[in-house]
Amino acid sequence: MPRKTKTLSDPDQGSQELTEEIIRIRAYQLFEQRGCRHGHDMDDWLQAEAEVMGKKPSASADETERAQDAAAAV
Repeated sequence: MPRKTKTLSDPDQGSQELTEEIIRIRAYQLFEQRGCRHGHDMDDWLQAEAEVMGKKPSASADETERAQDAAAAV
């Protein structure tokens, strides 16, 4: 029996690749809006992913760390 392989004609694969490309483009736009300053690639990716997927943006690592420090101080 022939083995089925995923190709770009597979709707799920093509959709996933298209979604990743849209996220990549949006993340780059965010990088440009920041003045092309490096060091925030993960934040840009997560924000772009949240916007594209329609989810609430995640807190950045810095915000999470500050919240944990504040909670520990109480």
